Formats: sequence, structure tokens, C-alpha cells
Amino acid sequence: MSTIEHSEDVKVPVRVAYDQWTQFESFPEFMEGVESVEQLGDTRTQWVADIAGVRREFEAEITEQHPDERVAWRSAERPHHAGVVTFHRVDDGTTKVTLQMEYDPEGFVETAGDWLQLVRMRVIGDLKRFKTFIESRGGETGAWRGEVPGPHQEGSTYGGSGQPVPPGTVGGEGRPPGGTLPPPGPIPPNEPPAGPPRPVL
Repeated sequence: MSTIEHSEDVKVPVRVAYDQWTQFESFPEFMEGVESVEQLGDTRTQWVADIAGVRREFEAEITEQHPDERVAWRSAERPHHAGVVTFHRVDDGTTKVTLQMEYDPEGFVETAGDWLQLVRMRVIGDLKRFKTFIESRGGETGAWRGEVPGPHQEGSTYGGSGQPVPPGTVGGEGRPPGGTLPPPGPIPPNEPPAGPPRPVL
């Protein structure tokens, strides 16, 4: 298992940086090798990505999420990887974004790629491109302000029974009647969302 960590000071308020990171479908715009990210539910995503020269399709699960603080995830299948991105206010217009990731390479090609630090350099490049992406926009493309409690927290998605809580209950409001979800988009000024379900595209 290889561990990667990198930080960037991003010249936007912490809320803007965090909100943009919750828009997983935008990841291909600044993450090298990521072809697509599809939102399957409040806490699950489907990825298509090139990892060290090998095309992979996999699901990832959001294991913990707290607005303006952190987003943690892990892959639901091989190749195994997990990580957390944290957001720290430097001042009113600057946020330190720190990405920590553990990655378990598979096979000779991925192991060689890891040995050559290719994955590490890609992660560093992705965070630098995120900085450029959000600073050039000056604002987020959308947001999801719901909470996903970690397993160690009381009332977490794994609770005392060890069974996951259905995604619709994460964030406290559930899904709207009829199962339809609002399309992604910018947050109206001075009207922060109270934590609706993530839009499913």
C-alpha cells in the first residue's frame, strides 16, 4: 500500500473549495486520466479512469463527509484505494486543500508505475489543476451540503447494528417525493442548501 499526501493553498474561500469538490462529475475537467464519474446515489460513485496506464472501472463509496471540513472515500472493489481531502481556512479568501490517499497497485504495470512515482505525480498534478480550475472560475459549479457521518460517530451510516443506513437518509432530509432529484447547478446567493440528496445524473 502506497501513501500519497499533498497540499495546495487555493485562492478561494473554504466554502467555495469544498462545494466544488462535492461535484464529482466535474473531476474529469482537472483530474488526469479520469474519463468519467457518475453519481449512483448520495454516497456511491462509478468511475472510469486510467491508472498507471491501465483502464479501470470501479465504484467508490463516500465514508465520511462534513461541509467545509472533509470528504473521505474508499473503493468498493479492486484496485483498492482510500483517501481523504480536508479543507482548512487560511484567511477569508484562501483555503489549504490537503489530499491524503492510500493506493494498492495491482500487477506489474501498476507496481512499476507506483515505483516510478507516476501515481504520486498525477495526484499532485490533479490538486494543482483543481487549484487552477476553481481559481479561474472564482466560484463553484454546484454543491452538496449534506453530512455523511463516519463509522466511528454515533448515528453514523453504519450505526450500532453495523448495517448501512439507506443513502436517502444521509443528510437528514431523504429524497423528494416521486424519486426525482433537482439538476446540479450553482447555489443561489445567501440561500445555502440544508443538505438535500446529491443529484443523480
